Amino acid sequence: MNSESPERRTYSYLGPAGTFTEAALAQVAEARGQEWRSVHNVGQALDDVLEGRSTAAMIAIENSIEGGVSNAQDALATLPGLRIIGEYLVPVNFVLVARPGTKLEDVRVVNAHPVAYAQCYRWLNEELPTHVHVPALSNVASAASLLDGTSEADAAIAPPGIVAHYDLEVLASEIGDNANAVTRFVLVSRTAPSPEPTGADKTSLIAELPEDGSGALLSLLEQFSTRGINLSLIESRPIGDELGRYRFVIDADGHVADERMADALLGLRRFSPNLVFLGSYPRADRTIVTYEQRYSDEIFVEAREWLQGLLGGEPNAVEA
Repeated sequence: MNSESPERRTYSYLGPAGTFTEAALAQVAEARGQEWRSVHNVGQALDDVLEGRSTAAMIAIENSIEGGVSNAQDALATLPGLRIIGEYLVPVNFVLVARPGTKLEDVRVVNAHPVAYAQCYRWLNEELPTHVHVPALSNVASAASLLDGTSEADAAIAPPGIVAHYDLEVLASEIGDNANAVTRFVLVSRTAPSPEPTGADKTSLIAELPEDGSGALLSLLEQFSTRGINLSLIESRPIGDELGRYRFVIDADGHVADERMADALLGLRRFSPNLVFLGSYPRADRTIVTYEQRYSDEIFVEAREWLQGLLGGEPNAVEA
Protein backbone atom coordinates (compact mmCIF):
# COMPACT_ATOMS: atom_id res chain seq x y z
CA MET A 1 0.00 0.00 0.00
CA ASN A 2 1.34 3.41 -0.95
CA SER A 3 1.52 5.57 2.17
CA GLU A 4 2.76 8.67 0.37
CA SER A 5 0.41 11.67 0.51
CA PRO A 6 -0.80 13.16 -2.79
CA GLU A 7 1.11 16.14 -4.16
CA ARG A 8 -0.02 19.39 -2.60
CA ARG A 9 -0.97 22.15 -5.02
CA THR A 10 -1.37 25.89 -4.57
CA TYR A 11 -3.85 28.06 -6.48
CA SER A 12 -3.69 31.85 -6.59
CA TYR A 13 -6.81 34.00 -6.86
CA LEU A 14 -7.86 37.61 -6.42
CA GLY A 15 -8.80 37.80 -2.75
CA PRO A 16 -9.62 38.12 0.00
CA ALA A 17 -12.19 35.43 0.80
CA GLY A 18 -15.62 36.06 -0.66
CA THR A 19 -14.67 37.40 -4.11
CA PHE A 20 -16.22 36.20 -7.35
CA THR A 21 -12.77 34.87 -8.26
CA GLU A 22 -12.87 32.62 -5.21
CA ALA A 23 -16.30 31.41 -6.33
CA ALA A 24 -14.79 30.52 -9.72
CA LEU A 25 -11.92 28.64 -8.08
CA ALA A 26 -14.42 26.69 -6.00
CA GLN A 27 -15.65 25.14 -9.27
CA VAL A 28 -12.26 23.51 -9.94
CA ALA A 29 -12.51 19.93 -8.67
CA GLU A 30 -8.74 19.38 -8.42
CA ALA A 31 -8.34 22.57 -6.34
CA ARG A 32 -10.59 21.36 -3.53
CA GLY A 33 -8.66 20.53 -0.40
CA GLN A 34 -5.54 22.24 -1.74
CA GLU A 35 -3.92 25.51 -0.66
CA TRP A 36 -5.55 28.70 -1.97
CA ARG A 37 -3.31 31.76 -2.10
CA SER A 38 -5.08 35.14 -1.93
CA VAL A 39 -3.37 37.89 -3.96
CA HIS A 40 -4.06 41.54 -4.68
CA ASN A 41 -4.06 41.71 -8.48
CA VAL A 42 -3.81 39.75 -11.73
CA GLY A 43 -0.10 40.46 -12.13
CA GLN A 44 0.70 38.94 -8.75
CA ALA A 45 -1.44 35.87 -9.50
CA LEU A 46 0.37 35.21 -12.79
CA ASP A 47 3.79 35.90 -11.23
CA ASP A 48 2.98 33.22 -8.65
CA VAL A 49 2.53 30.75 -11.49
CA LEU A 50 5.61 31.78 -13.44
CA GLU A 51 7.83 31.77 -10.36
CA GLY A 52 6.53 28.44 -9.08
CA ARG A 53 4.71 29.61 -5.96
CA SER A 54 1.41 28.36 -7.39
CA THR A 55 0.34 25.53 -9.65
CA ALA A 56 -2.25 27.72 -11.38
CA ALA A 57 -4.06 31.03 -11.03
CA MET A 58 -7.72 31.92 -11.49
CA ILE A 59 -8.24 35.28 -13.20
CA ALA A 60 -11.23 37.14 -14.67
CA ILE A 61 -10.93 37.47 -18.44
CA GLU A 62 -14.33 38.68 -19.70
CA ASN A 63 -17.60 40.10 -18.44
CA SER A 64 -20.90 39.93 -20.28
CA ILE A 65 -21.51 43.63 -19.59
CA GLU A 66 -18.09 45.28 -19.72
CA GLY A 67 -16.39 42.96 -22.22
CA GLY A 68 -12.78 41.85 -21.89
CA VAL A 69 -10.74 42.49 -18.75
CA SER A 70 -7.95 44.55 -20.29
CA ASN A 71 -5.24 44.05 -17.65
CA ALA A 72 -5.67 40.28 -17.84
CA GLN A 73 -5.60 40.28 -21.66
CA ASP A 74 -2.49 42.46 -21.74
CA ALA A 75 -0.71 40.29 -19.17
CA LEU A 76 -1.41 37.11 -21.14
CA ALA A 77 -0.16 38.83 -24.31
CA THR A 78 3.17 39.91 -22.82
CA LEU A 79 4.10 37.26 -20.21
CA PRO A 80 5.62 34.19 -21.90
CA GLY A 81 5.23 30.70 -20.47
CA LEU A 82 1.52 30.72 -19.58
CA ARG A 83 -1.31 28.48 -20.76
CA ILE A 84 -5.08 28.56 -20.17
CA ILE A 85 -6.29 25.12 -19.07
CA GLY A 86 -9.95 25.79 -18.21
CA GLU A 87 -12.73 28.36 -18.08
CA TYR A 88 -15.48 28.94 -15.52
CA LEU A 89 -18.59 31.13 -15.44
CA VAL A 90 -19.87 32.94 -12.35
CA PRO A 91 -23.23 34.78 -12.25
CA VAL A 92 -22.65 38.30 -11.01
CA ASN A 93 -24.87 40.36 -8.75
CA PHE A 94 -24.18 42.88 -6.04
CA VAL A 95 -25.41 44.31 -2.76
CA LEU A 96 -24.82 47.70 -1.19
CA VAL A 97 -23.42 47.27 2.34
CA ALA A 98 -22.56 49.67 5.13
CA ARG A 99 -21.55 49.79 8.77
CA PRO A 100 -24.34 48.81 11.18
CA GLY A 101 -26.74 51.68 11.74
CA THR A 102 -26.17 53.36 8.38
CA LYS A 103 -29.25 54.23 6.35
CA LEU A 104 -29.45 54.44 2.56
CA GLU A 105 -30.23 58.16 2.67
CA ASP A 106 -26.97 58.72 4.62
CA VAL A 107 -24.78 57.39 1.79
CA ARG A 108 -22.73 60.00 -0.05
CA VAL A 109 -19.50 58.14 -0.90
CA VAL A 110 -19.49 54.62 -2.36
CA ASN A 111 -16.42 52.39 -2.43
CA ALA A 112 -16.41 49.88 -5.31
CA HIS A 113 -14.21 48.02 -7.75
CA PRO A 114 -14.45 49.89 -11.11
CA VAL A 115 -16.01 46.91 -12.93
CA ALA A 116 -18.60 46.38 -10.19
CA TYR A 117 -19.32 50.10 -10.13
CA ALA A 118 -19.95 50.14 -13.89
CA GLN A 119 -22.39 47.25 -13.56
CA CYS A 120 -24.41 49.09 -10.90
CA TYR A 121 -24.19 52.56 -12.42
CA ARG A 122 -27.86 52.92 -13.37
CA TRP A 123 -29.11 51.86 -9.93
CA LEU A 124 -26.66 54.19 -8.16
CA ASN A 125 -27.67 57.17 -10.27
CA GLU A 126 -31.35 56.53 -9.62
CA GLU A 127 -31.11 55.84 -5.89
CA LEU A 128 -28.02 57.91 -4.96
CA PRO A 129 -27.83 60.64 -7.64
CA THR A 130 -25.29 62.77 -5.74
CA HIS A 131 -22.93 59.97 -4.70
CA VAL A 132 -19.16 59.96 -5.23
CA HIS A 133 -17.28 56.84 -6.31
CA VAL A 134 -14.03 55.76 -4.63
CA PRO A 135 -12.30 52.88 -6.53
CA ALA A 136 -11.32 49.68 -4.69
CA LEU A 137 -8.87 46.90 -5.55
CA SER A 138 -11.52 44.17 -5.31
CA ASN A 139 -15.20 43.68 -4.55
CA VAL A 140 -14.42 42.33 -1.09
CA ALA A 141 -11.76 44.95 -0.36
CA SER A 142 -14.40 47.64 -0.91
CA ALA A 143 -16.46 46.18 1.93
CA ALA A 144 -13.53 45.39 4.22
CA SER A 145 -12.31 48.97 4.00
CA LEU A 146 -15.49 50.14 5.75
CA LEU A 147 -14.37 48.36 8.90
CA ASP A 148 -10.58 48.64 8.91
CA GLY A 149 -10.44 52.42 8.94
CA THR A 150 -8.82 52.76 5.51
CA SER A 151 -11.86 54.27 3.76
CA GLU A 152 -14.01 57.31 4.33
CA ALA A 153 -16.80 55.80 2.22
CA ASP A 154 -20.29 55.44 3.68
CA ALA A 155 -21.10 52.25 1.78
CA ALA A 156 -19.60 49.69 -0.57
CA ILE A 157 -20.65 47.49 -3.48
CA ALA A 158 -19.87 43.84 -2.72
CA PRO A 159 -20.85 40.24 -3.53
CA PRO A 160 -24.09 38.99 -1.88
CA GLY A 161 -22.30 36.66 0.54
CA ILE A 162 -20.15 39.38 2.04
CA VAL A 163 -22.11 39.53 5.32
CA ALA A 164 -20.94 35.98 6.08
CA HIS A 165 -17.39 37.33 6.39
CA TYR A 166 -17.85 40.89 7.73
CA ASP A 167 -20.09 42.63 10.27
CA LEU A 168 -21.94 44.76 7.75
CA GLU A 169 -25.57 45.51 6.96
CA VAL A 170 -27.15 45.16 3.52
CA LEU A 171 -28.77 48.43 2.50
CA ALA A 172 -29.98 47.15 -0.89
CA SER A 173 -29.86 43.83 -2.77
CA GLU A 174 -29.64 42.96 -6.47
CA ILE A 175 -28.42 46.39 -7.43
CA GLY A 176 -26.77 45.24 -10.66
CA ASP A 177 -28.20 46.80 -13.79
CA ASN A 178 -28.38 43.43 -15.57
CA ALA A 179 -29.72 40.41 -13.72
CA ASN A 180 -28.12 38.09 -16.31
CA ALA A 181 -24.58 39.42 -15.89
CA VAL A 182 -21.88 36.75 -15.95
CA THR A 183 -18.11 36.93 -15.54
CA ARG A 184 -15.89 34.45 -17.34
CA PHE A 185 -12.78 33.27 -15.51
CA VAL A 186 -9.83 31.25 -16.79
CA LEU A 187 -7.47 28.95 -14.94
CA VAL A 188 -3.88 29.65 -16.02
CA SER A 189 -0.89 27.36 -15.51
CA ARG A 190 2.66 27.26 -16.80
CA THR A 191 2.97 26.15 -20.42
CA ALA A 192 1.88 22.53 -20.76
CA PRO A 193 0.07 20.36 -23.32
CA SER A 194 -3.55 21.37 -23.75
CA PRO A 195 -6.24 19.14 -22.20
CA GLU A 196 -7.54 16.43 -24.52
CA PRO A 197 -10.32 17.55 -26.89
CA THR A 198 -13.86 16.98 -25.66
CA GLY A 199 -15.88 18.16 -28.67
CA ALA A 200 -16.95 21.18 -26.61
CA ASP A 201 -13.74 23.18 -26.64
CA LYS A 202 -12.42 26.69 -27.11
CA THR A 203 -9.05 27.95 -28.33
CA SER A 204 -7.68 31.32 -27.21
CA LEU A 205 -5.12 33.31 -29.20
CA ILE A 206 -3.59 36.75 -29.42
CA ALA A 207 -2.49 37.90 -32.88
CA GLU A 208 -0.96 41.03 -34.32
CA LEU A 209 -1.53 42.37 -37.82
CA PRO A 210 1.53 42.48 -40.09
CA GLU A 211 0.73 46.06 -41.07
CA ASP A 212 -1.92 48.74 -40.61
CA GLY A 213 -3.53 48.72 -44.02
CA SER A 214 -6.78 48.20 -45.86
CA GLY A 215 -8.00 44.61 -45.57
CA ALA A 216 -5.42 43.50 -42.98
CA LEU A 217 -8.02 42.58 -40.37
CA LEU A 218 -10.14 40.85 -43.00
CA SER A 219 -7.15 38.72 -43.98
CA LEU A 220 -6.73 37.69 -40.36
CA LEU A 221 -10.39 36.77 -39.99
CA GLU A 222 -10.33 34.80 -43.23
CA GLN A 223 -7.91 32.35 -41.62
CA PHE A 224 -10.91 31.21 -39.57
CA SER A 225 -13.85 31.74 -41.91
CA THR A 226 -12.33 29.74 -44.78
CA ARG A 227 -11.99 26.79 -42.39
CA GLY A 228 -15.48 27.02 -40.92
CA ILE A 229 -14.36 28.19 -37.47
CA ASN A 230 -16.66 30.42 -35.44
CA LEU A 231 -15.19 33.18 -33.28
CA SER A 232 -16.89 33.73 -29.93
CA LEU A 233 -14.67 36.70 -29.02
CA ILE A 234 -12.49 39.19 -30.87
CA GLU A 235 -11.26 42.34 -29.13
CA SER A 236 -8.51 44.80 -29.95
CA ARG A 237 -5.88 45.98 -27.47
CA PRO A 238 -3.20 48.62 -28.16
CA ILE A 239 0.28 47.14 -28.48
CA GLY A 240 1.71 50.30 -26.95
CA ASP A 241 4.77 50.84 -29.13
CA GLU A 242 3.09 53.48 -31.31
CA LEU A 243 -0.32 54.99 -31.97
CA GLY A 244 -2.64 52.90 -34.14
CA ARG A 245 -0.96 49.52 -33.53
CA TYR A 246 -3.20 46.82 -32.09
CA ARG A 247 -3.20 43.16 -31.16
CA PHE A 248 -6.37 41.06 -31.29
CA VAL A 249 -7.58 38.79 -28.52
CA ILE A 250 -9.45 35.87 -30.11
CA ASP A 251 -11.55 32.98 -28.82
CA ALA A 252 -12.29 30.40 -31.50
CA ASP A 253 -14.67 27.43 -31.22
CA GLY A 254 -12.72 24.19 -31.36
CA HIS A 255 -9.47 22.53 -30.22
CA VAL A 256 -5.95 22.79 -31.57
CA ALA A 257 -6.09 19.03 -32.13
CA ASP A 258 -8.93 19.56 -34.64
CA GLU A 259 -7.59 19.53 -38.19
CA ARG A 260 -9.45 22.72 -39.14
CA MET A 261 -8.10 24.59 -36.10
CA ALA A 262 -4.56 23.36 -36.64
CA ASP A 263 -4.75 24.46 -40.28
CA ALA A 264 -6.01 27.90 -39.21
CA LEU A 265 -3.13 28.28 -36.76
CA LEU A 266 -0.65 27.45 -39.50
CA GLY A 267 -2.25 30.14 -41.65
CA LEU A 268 -2.08 32.64 -38.80
CA ARG A 269 1.55 31.76 -38.08
CA ARG A 270 2.45 32.60 -41.67
CA PHE A 271 0.37 35.79 -41.52
CA SER A 272 0.93 37.33 -38.09
CA PRO A 273 4.32 38.69 -36.97
CA ASN A 274 3.47 37.80 -33.37
CA LEU A 275 1.04 34.99 -32.58
CA VAL A 276 0.46 33.86 -28.98
CA PHE A 277 -1.29 30.53 -28.43
CA LEU A 278 -3.00 30.74 -25.03
CA GLY A 279 -4.49 27.26 -25.02
CA SER A 280 -7.30 24.92 -25.99
CA TYR A 281 -9.61 23.87 -23.16
CA PRO A 282 -13.18 22.70 -22.43
CA ARG A 283 -15.89 25.31 -22.74
CA ALA A 284 -17.52 26.23 -19.44
CA ASP A 285 -21.01 25.75 -20.87
CA ARG A 286 -20.04 22.35 -22.37
CA THR A 287 -21.79 23.27 -25.64
CA ILE A 288 -20.72 20.93 -28.43
CA VAL A 289 -19.00 22.77 -31.25
CA THR A 290 -20.84 22.32 -34.54
CA TYR A 291 -19.51 22.86 -38.06
CA GLU A 292 -20.29 21.96 -41.66
CA GLN A 293 -19.24 18.49 -42.83
CA ARG A 294 -16.92 19.97 -45.44
CA TYR A 295 -14.72 21.16 -42.56
CA SER A 296 -14.49 17.78 -40.81
CA ASP A 297 -11.12 16.29 -39.83
CA GLU A 298 -11.49 13.60 -42.50
CA ILE A 299 -11.67 16.20 -45.27
CA PHE A 300 -8.45 17.90 -44.13
CA VAL A 301 -6.66 14.55 -43.68
CA GLU A 302 -7.72 13.34 -47.15
CA ALA A 303 -6.53 16.57 -48.76
CA ARG A 304 -3.15 16.33 -47.02
CA GLU A 305 -2.73 12.68 -48.05
CA TRP A 306 -3.67 13.61 -51.64
CA LEU A 307 -0.93 16.25 -51.69
CA GLN A 308 1.62 13.85 -50.19
CA GLY A 309 0.71 11.37 -52.89
CA LEU A 310 1.33 13.94 -55.62
CA LEU A 311 4.71 14.79 -54.12
CA GLY A 312 5.48 11.06 -54.10
CA GLY A 313 4.75 10.71 -57.78
CA GLU A 314 1.33 9.12 -57.53
CA PRO A 315 -1.28 9.93 -60.22
CA ASN A 316 -4.33 12.05 -59.42
CA ALA A 317 -7.09 9.99 -57.89
CA VAL A 318 -9.95 9.40 -60.33
CA GLU A 319 -13.38 9.92 -58.82
CA ALA A 320 -15.49 6.77 -59.19
